[in-house]
Amino acid sequence: MADVSREEVERIAALARLALTDAEAERAVTELEAILGYVALLESVDTEGVEPTRHVLPLATPMRDDAGAAAMDPELAVANAPDREGTAFVVPKVIEGEEEG
Repeated sequence: MADVSREEVERIAALARLALTDAEAERAVTELEAILGYVALLESVDTEGVEPTRHVLPLATPMRDDAGAAAMDPELAVANAPDREGTAFVVPKVIEGEEEG
């Protein structure tokens, strides 16, 4: 089984901008170890001679022409926006320290 440290979980949580409680971090350690253990089990399976598949049943993949369509009217696109400026959506600032432009 793979060893996942609490520090690794906290580092990953910080990268994902997640705030974990102590209980959530401990649970994440246990769950990640279980997931990596299952991946190790799958790596041990002998797949020699097994044809790669995308689906267990033979299914046709429907294709369509790759054709452009008319653009949506900008006024219609922002018609239900809670806050807008002209034809642009106005959203809250999420990055601290940036000056408004």
